Parts: sequence; C-alpha cells; structure tokens
Amino acid sequence: MATRYTIGSGLVITALALTLIALLIPVNSFGSRPTAAVAGPAGDDDGGGTLSTAYGPLTAADRDFIRKVRLAGLWELPAGRQAQQRGSRPAIKTAGQHLIDGHTELDRQVIQVGQALGVDLPNQPSAQQQDWLGQMNRARGEEYERLFAQLLRAAHGKVFALVAQIRGQTKNSMVRALATSANNTVLDHITVLEDTGLVDFDALSNNVQPTK
Repeated sequence: MATRYTIGSGLVITALALTLIALLIPVNSFGSRPTAAVAGPAGDDDGGGTLSTAYGPLTAADRDFIRKVRLAGLWELPAGRQAQQRGSRPAIKTAGQHLIDGHTELDRQVIQVGQALGVDLPNQPSAQQQDWLGQMNRARGEEYERLFAQLLRAAHGKVFALVAQIRGQTKNSMVRALATSANNTVLDHITVLEDTGLVDFDALSNNVQPTK
C-alpha cells in the first residue's frame, strides 16, 4: 500500500510540475523580448537594442529621434536662409529667421547629445528633404512662398507628434531635455509659418504635400 501511495504521489507531483513548466514557458518567452521592441514609439530601428548610459536607458526609438532632430536642421537651416534671401513678404522673412535661429541652437544641442550618448548623426539631408529643397529652388515668386510655407508646416506638424511621444516615454534624461527644446522650437516654427497666411490646412488634413 505504501509503495502504491508513493507511486501515486509521484505521478501527481510530476503532472503538477509539467503543468507549471508549460505555464511558465510563454511568460518567460514574453519577458525575454528585447526592450527596444516595446519601449518606445515606432521609428527606424538601428538594431542596437536598449543601451545602458549614464543618463538612463537609450532605446532605438531615442536614437531614431536624435537623428531626426539632426536631419531637421540639415534641411531647415538652408530653407530658412533661402527664405531670407528670396521672400518678398515680411512674414516669410520672419519665418526664415526663426528657422535659422531655432535650428542653429537645436543643432548645437543635438550634436552634444549625439557625442555624449555615442549616437552617429547624419551629415546631409535625406533624399526626401533634398527633394523638398529642390522643389523650392525651382519655384518662383508667390509659388515659392506658398511652397515654402506648406512644406515646412507639413514637416513640422509630423515631427511635433514624434517629439511629444518621445518626451512622454523616454527614460533618458539627455533625450528628454532635447525633446523639450525640440518641442519649443517646433511649436514656434509652426506658429510663424501659419502667421504667413499661406498654409493650406485642408491639404494638411488630407496629408497632401506639393510635388511640383
């Protein structure tokens, strides 16, 4: 009887152990997913995962944001200088000056952040940004001013949402400070671009951009 009881107890214990293992496997698998895959907003994943830094965790989304801030300056600074030279409306020249001032300071900050966190930064605008600059180069007169206002306002509207998302989610203090600066700069630029009176809000709501 004792032997039969021992065998029965052993089978029950084994069954319970197997059930527990089956329950734990999916939980452990979920917990072992890379942090970068779930820690931040969608963006370009450089495959580096989440890195430990003196300023807090640095996710792929954080690095993507840093690079996009740098990219913004690489095309908006020349766009601002061009508006200063070619704009006939005072509001266009004002918007151009705000682009120059804002991105000169933001560019200085993002370079410091990139160096401190070991993030490689781009040195030339993206293909899309170069296309936008090309469109403005080819445009003349009022067409140029409308194109300038629309392209820059559309670009700032898109990045504004990204800045807010990063600012709310990042655990890295340097990235948080950069996002705060970027938020203030982008909002200022949106305001002065809208003050030109040339922004087509219907086109913005339909996600339409000039393609001339």
